[in-house]
Amino acid sequence: MGSRLPIRIRPATNEIAVSYLTRLAGLHEMAFTELWTQVSRPRNGTSTRRLDPDRFAAVVDQPRERLAHAIIEMREPEPDWLALRHEPQHGCGRCAAAHPGGAPLQLLGHHQLVCLRHRIWIGPPDLTGFSQPGLGELPEVVAAQRAHLRLLRRLGPAATFDAVLTGFLICAHRWSAREEPPRGDARHQWARRAQRLIPIGTELTTFTASKLFAATYPETVDIAEVLGSLHWRGLAAGDPDMQRRFAAEIGRRLGRPDYQPQITGDAIAHWIDQDCWRPPSRPLHDYRTQRTFGGPSYRKPQPRNEDARFTSAAWFAQHRCGGDAMLHHRSLAPVITREWAEQNTLFESAVKDTATVPITPAQSATRENQSTAGRFAFIRPEPAPTDYLAEATEPAPWPAAQPRQDPKPRPWSVSEKPYFTPSPRRLRRRRQF
Repeated sequence: MGSRLPIRIRPATNEIAVSYLTRLAGLHEMAFTELWTQVSRPRNGTSTRRLDPDRFAAVVDQPRERLAHAIIEMREPEPDWLALRHEPQHGCGRCAAAHPGGAPLQLLGHHQLVCLRHRIWIGPPDLTGFSQPGLGELPEVVAAQRAHLRLLRRLGPAATFDAVLTGFLICAHRWSAREEPPRGDARHQWARRAQRLIPIGTELTTFTASKLFAATYPETVDIAEVLGSLHWRGLAAGDPDMQRRFAAEIGRRLGRPDYQPQITGDAIAHWIDQDCWRPPSRPLHDYRTQRTFGGPSYRKPQPRNEDARFTSAAWFAQHRCGGDAMLHHRSLAPVITREWAEQNTLFESAVKDTATVPITPAQSATRENQSTAGRFAFIRPEPAPTDYLAEATEPAPWPAAQPRQDPKPRPWSVSEKPYFTPSPRRLRRRRQF
């Protein structure tokens, strides 16, 4: 048992134990490994050490009951892990200033995207080291966070998680289109907010995918109220007249009152056809089942993420459409690779499928005989199955299925190989040195 530390500091809300111990070690000018040995014990007779709550409370000189309200690994009872992100991240930088020893790493909820106190965008997990953008000139983004919290209280964490991510997916697909949007389209608002967050000419230094999520956040929450509501989901899964009512409502919220679902290039049509009548999608991972849970480390961004950010920044500088970078951000993976979706070899194929309605050969032949105006329009002729919607309630619980396993590694596409596979010439040069 180690001795009590003389300096006592307050842990942040939902701070991970490694972060709290790192701050304490820095304040006491001691090695983290030395402190970790004092607060952990070997697991099952092996050399692997895991956090021991009693030792932890004794060494940091804090009551265990108080720590259980803040340190995420010690929470009693355990929190709803699916409602929290599986990757710890820094919260609001100004809030972190109240905690000595460095910015704490916290396990934030999926719904925590804006610090309402300081009006700062926290966003989904992104690369560290970039300043968090202020939202003083974008009050609609702050208002969207309040609307998001109201939606969470009404629909619950499962339906809200699915609806907001689906909203981001729909906005990302619409923002990836290259043509000039008509007057009143929400894409004009996204371009205006992107100009505030990522000014033209500064993309290589100020670009992060998280800021693109901020640009679309107000409209995302607005359509999430429709995507998560059982009433509107029932209309989307109903007969053609009910589907038209749903399409008119979601089109109005996106600034397109004349909107009609299309077979290709339309994520809304895909959701109506494949997803609206099914239960909410779950997160791919949760922090509790990670190998690092209760250990001396945590999951960190991959080193090649900085290269991907630079490539996305250069691409965004050319056309100022942020949809592609959003679609390839890992936070949208649960609604791109849903449990019931067809498994694709390449991730690009899965992204494309989320904006396409699969049709049978008979349906294709029928559409060839239609006029050009109606050939690519989509309306499901029959109602979708209602097994889930007939018994669903609000707030909806998480589906009972077990968390999905990590997908098998996919092969590199032709365009990716030059970036991640060294050529024989490069390998020869490496051997020379």
